Amino acid sequence: MLNQLRAQISTLTESERAELACELITSLDGPRDDSAEPAWQDEISKRRSKVESGSAKLLSREEFRAKMRERIG
Repeated sequence: MLNQLRAQISTLTESERAELACELITSLDGPRDDSAEPAWQDEISKRRSKVESGSAKLLSREEFRAKMRERIG
């Protein structure tokens, strides 16, 4: 059965495969926790305010990559 699905999936367009992949990954996440949304919006607002006020320390892409390489080893 899985091989049949793979064969069918291979006939889909790239955007259709991407949509299917997103749906499959979402299905593995479990039920959505709608109570978390307000907390995320609050956190986003706080971070945006720090960026706009200049109090946030921003990293360039190169700095971020270097820090991640350090952490990974």
